[in-house]
Amino acid sequence: MIAIKNEHELQCMRQACKITAAARALAGEMVRPGVSTREIDKAVHDFIVGQGAKPSFLNYNGFPGSSCISVNSTVIHGIPGSYVLQEGDIVSVDVGAFYKGFHGDCAATYPCGTVSADAQRIIDVTKQSFFEGIRFAKRGHRVSDISHAIQTYVESNGFSVVRAFVGHGVGAQLHEEPEVPNYGAPGRGPRMLPGMTLAIEPMVNAGTAEVRILKDRWTTVTADGKLSAHYENTVLITDGEPEILTVAEGL
Repeated sequence: MIAIKNEHELQCMRQACKITAAARALAGEMVRPGVSTREIDKAVHDFIVGQGAKPSFLNYNGFPGSSCISVNSTVIHGIPGSYVLQEGDIVSVDVGAFYKGFHGDCAATYPCGTVSADAQRIIDVTKQSFFEGIRFAKRGHRVSDISHAIQTYVESNGFSVVRAFVGHGVGAQLHEEPEVPNYGAPGRGPRMLPGMTLAIEPMVNAGTAEVRILKDRWTTVTADGKLSAHYENTVLITDGEPEILTVAEGL
């Protein structure tokens, strides 16, 4: 069942999402050569806790970090550790915060120092594909209208969309119905209604869409070793234009 949030629940979600977005921004500011992924994760953890919230990802199904930090060919679920960022890396940071009974969820990919033109392009296309998708995140459209717009934009730019993992509803649970794929034909899936909150998150690969999961059962990498980028926001369906909840203003 898809949860429709009432105004009180949405106010709680807005606060959770502000904390989440601010944590993402903090992580992005730390992406520079010489910084370890563990340092970024600790800063994210300390910030979220300092806001009176809990990191959504910490111990979620056993995940050991407060954030997912995925570098270069790692698509998602990178475990923070001793890796030290290097000039030219691209770094995807996925964060979530649980506050007043609700989760926020967002991600972005950041360049580390000066990156190649190809690396910057996949970052830019991935982010823009999110905005192409949310043009259809409106009352009366179906979920796959978002999916189709993302896929069309990504593939028109010569990249591929990951199919093994998808976006999702988010609220009292980190993962709720409905699933929000980044591919597929339009006109399918649930019809969107005001009060639905969706984590829309294109995951885009430079080469094949295929991925593989490493022995740690978390780290997910491109099957061909090429770059991957990720961009995500928590979005509210309204009576008009969609509202991006994961914005840090006013915190």
